[in-house]
Amino acid sequence: MAARAQRRGPAAAALLVGALLALGRPPPARGQAAAAAEGGSAAAASPHRRFEYKYSFKGPHLVQADGTVPFWAHTGNAIPSADQIRITTSLKSQRGSVWTKNKSLFEYWEIEVTFRVTGRGRIGADGLAIWFTEEQGLEGPVFGAADKWNGVGVFFDSFDNDGKKNNPSVIVVGNNGRLLYDHQNDGSTQALASCQRDFRNKPYPVRAKITYYLKTLTVLINNGFTPDKEDYEFCARVEDMILPSQGYFGISAATGGLADDHDVLSFLTFQLTEPGKEVPTSDAEIPQKDKEKYQEEFEQFQQELDKKKEEFQKEHPDVQGQPADDFFETVGDRELRQIFEGQNRIHLEIKQLNRQLDMILDEQRRYVSAVTDEIAKRGAGVPDHQGQISQQEIDTVVKTQEEVLRQVNEMRSSVSDMLSLVSGAQHPGSAAGVYETTQHFNDIKEHLHVVKRDIEHLVQRNMPSNEKSKCPDLPPFPSCLSTVHFLIFVAVQTVLFIGYIMYRSQQEAAAKKFF
Repeated sequence: MAARAQRRGPAAAALLVGALLALGRPPPARGQAAAAAEGGSAAAASPHRRFEYKYSFKGPHLVQADGTVPFWAHTGNAIPSADQIRITTSLKSQRGSVWTKNKSLFEYWEIEVTFRVTGRGRIGADGLAIWFTEEQGLEGPVFGAADKWNGVGVFFDSFDNDGKKNNPSVIVVGNNGRLLYDHQNDGSTQALASCQRDFRNKPYPVRAKITYYLKTLTVLINNGFTPDKEDYEFCARVEDMILPSQGYFGISAATGGLADDHDVLSFLTFQLTEPGKEVPTSDAEIPQKDKEKYQEEFEQFQQELDKKKEEFQKEHPDVQGQPADDFFETVGDRELRQIFEGQNRIHLEIKQLNRQLDMILDEQRRYVSAVTDEIAKRGAGVPDHQGQISQQEIDTVVKTQEEVLRQVNEMRSSVSDMLSLVSGAQHPGSAAGVYETTQHFNDIKEHLHVVKRDIEHLVQRNMPSNEKSKCPDLPPFPSCLSTVHFLIFVAVQTVLFIGYIMYRSQQEAAAKKFF
């Protein structure tokens, strides 16, 4: 079928101006004509649009396990992947193409193609082509596809063969199956319409929307400067164009002495139906022979499935009557499992904190017993000495230590209560317990500071100015350790422990937001 465009030359324009002058009216302005055309197109009802998945592809999971694209065939140097199809790599003299396996069965259509053309040089080659032809042009010299095609090709030409400095450009070329493509002139002698658009090395993918409706072919281009997918600009329009009623969709690319990567991210096809026309059903588009074949295959699969069910029921009589959904985890079960796993982790962390509290409590008890023994020895051995610690100060130290032990016991009991709540009820109502535990930690910290200050005061009063403090000889301890150093160590350890508890509580509170 021949592809022809309606052309209006200077003679037709002169005749129109003469007729208007004869009627006594001035010719309409260009803007008025454009507005009238736009108003007429807007008044026309938009066609019914239906997506055709057998003539489309889009990532992710674009390819199957065997490396093929469903309903499409790739040839040459084309490399399908999970997210895109690389038609050609940036190597010299590469050719590749991708074509639908089945012919389209609808007259009017619209395709949306998303692609990238990237290269290291300022100039690239050769370009990319989008096809609708009566037969598959799997390989050939025209941008990687066959010449003498019957249909239309929209060429994204990157290289300037004719030296006119009008590339990169978009060219619409029709063919009736007899013409050879004019490579030397970049197809300018055969172009039905064209526009100059730079589509190489753009920050976002370039998009092309090609519509064939009511024998009119329209090409819109999104240059890839913005992420807006609907930011299309008018490129070309060919009226009174006759294309084959059935054909193959395809996309091809080629490189020459210069090379670019030509990547196609998606190819979406839509069937267009005139308003008021009955939309053909999917059954009407399937030939009768294919229907019988599919029906026979379906019956065979159904018989095999029934046979497998009977064998399974004989081998597993105890699971008869159970629905298949019971074997799979529902969304609620999965969320409940995640909650229990999180609570289990909290339970283990609290157990570890409980063990650390036991260790601190044992150290405090040993310290209190050691201090009490030392005070008793000093009080019995050297009475009424200058600088001797008074009984009141000794009682203050002992009482302070007992208060520390009491606070640690309370903290231990609070952690135990929290542990029992987490392990038993599994309810998120531990905010009060965490606050109470934090308050106990603050009280312990305050009492430890009081003990530290009292001990330092006692040591300064008891120690002469020209002597250094000596550690008492305590039988339970194998090494010498001063009271001040020990209290500093205990205070630092307590602060670190409190910080760790607060950090863990913040982490648990943040983790509860996901449940």
